[in-house]
Amino acid sequence: MAANLQLNNRMIKPLLPNLNALIYYFTISCLALCLFCCEKQATKNNDHLVFRYNEHKNIGSLDPAFSKDLADIWATNQLFNGLVEMDDSLNVKPSIAKHWIITDSAKTYTFTLRHDVWFHKHHLFGKDSTRTVTAYDFEYSFNRLINPKVASPGSWVLNKVKSFKAINDSTFQIQLKQPFPAFLGLLTMKYCSVVPKEIVEHYGNDFRANPIGTGPFKFKRWEENIKLVFRKNHNYFETDSKGKKLPYLEAVAITFLPDKQSEFLQFAQGNIDYVSGLDASYKDEILTAKGVLRNKYIKDVNMIRAPYLNTEYLAFYMDSNVSEIQSKLLRQAVNYGFDRKKMMTYLRNGIGIPANGGFIPKGLPGYNDAIGYNYQPEKAKQLVTQFKTETGITTPEITITTTSNYLSFCEYIQRELQKTGLTVTVDVIPAATLKDAKANGKLDMFRASWIADYPDAENYLSLYYSKNFAPNGPNYTHFSSRVFDQLYEQAFTETNTKARELLYTKMDSLVMQETPVVVMFYDEVVRFTRKNVTGLGINPTNLLDLKRVRKN
Repeated sequence: MAANLQLNNRMIKPLLPNLNALIYYFTISCLALCLFCCEKQATKNNDHLVFRYNEHKNIGSLDPAFSKDLADIWATNQLFNGLVEMDDSLNVKPSIAKHWIITDSAKTYTFTLRHDVWFHKHHLFGKDSTRTVTAYDFEYSFNRLINPKVASPGSWVLNKVKSFKAINDSTFQIQLKQPFPAFLGLLTMKYCSVVPKEIVEHYGNDFRANPIGTGPFKFKRWEENIKLVFRKNHNYFETDSKGKKLPYLEAVAITFLPDKQSEFLQFAQGNIDYVSGLDASYKDEILTAKGVLRNKYIKDVNMIRAPYLNTEYLAFYMDSNVSEIQSKLLRQAVNYGFDRKKMMTYLRNGIGIPANGGFIPKGLPGYNDAIGYNYQPEKAKQLVTQFKTETGITTPEITITTTSNYLSFCEYIQRELQKTGLTVTVDVIPAATLKDAKANGKLDMFRASWIADYPDAENYLSLYYSKNFAPNGPNYTHFSSRVFDQLYEQAFTETNTKARELLYTKMDSLVMQETPVVVMFYDEVVRFTRKNVTGLGINPTNLLDLKRVRKN
């Protein structure tokens, strides 16, 4: 018996380390499971304080100097502030600058900064783990923006700036080369956010994934292509109208499902709180042809919509040697020859505003709905007939070049115009090819869109200034008018807002009379939220602002 016991001890002893390891891993696994369940329960308990959305286009950088795409802008808008910001009505209002004065014939802007704006906490700030923002931080941030070594895509924002400097801790001054009424609007762009020198220089290029700003939320965690998490900034300086500190939410969670159809499915199942835009993969599922929510979604979903600063159009290359393109008669015939309202109903479920005004979109000062074209098929036929008689060209032809995304629109216009006696061909090419070809005058007629870089009508009218001929500027049509140029230059020096708006409308009307473009529609911002989400506004720049959002 003793021998058997000795044998059993010899057999068991070598197994003890493995047994101990097994017990260890079992204990850790149980602990991890327990923590996971607790975290999941905590998340569930605080679900009403976490705003969840998906970014199917991914996010390239959390550094505001590289906030070029809407996905990056949405994220950095939660983390950073600038001198000024834009409200939902496109009014420029104070942010870190509490007020400003404009002097020297509208060339000098002097900003007075708040004293209660703190950077997000970081150990590199030293003892207090944070510090207040000063004018010298803006001087550093602007110098960084225009530094060729940084190569920010937003450096152009300061092209009209002669100089800038911190006068003292609370005063920052900018001098322009010439008056530019839209300048405050430019300063609302995320490129112009303030960043802390000591943090940026510590991380270098990795600041993109280690952002420290002043915004309502602070960076918590980023697993690229999987999840991005922001947490509430308890030191944020803004309050609501009742004096309550913003933001209301505890966190923002962003996922990265790669396609809009999967994103919508998650929204329909209640796993995310918000979807922006109307994609072809689900537009008929959620909306009727008239653009209202289907009955199955009315109980759980809210839809909000507003004008978007995006003009969709067809453009004629005015330097073309093709007779049809050179003819104002035919360009007018195209403008009169199709029903924009019908097009929006059947191709966009009613989302979008039929363009009966000019190139300036609805929602911007200067817009006028009486200067454009409406559907007059008989007039279009008459103009085509007149062209045939005057030129002897019995079968006039035009070719519309487009990308696959807008093929349905161009085919609709093709069918409508052929009823007028005009032969229309639709040519589909890749987006990159179209971009290059239109910049270099290789297309007689093409589809395009213009989304505002900054919310001022001057940005749209710059497409018709003769000194902006492509490829060195955005005048892709090579439209040229001495009268237009004079009005455009006059608008730069006009400091009276209403007088400047009248100049904008006058310029827009002149463009529509000469018809270098066919304005199809002005886009709309469309947002779908769960019913328990409140405080999510909507604006013509489609900026996502979460500091006043609540979840009930």
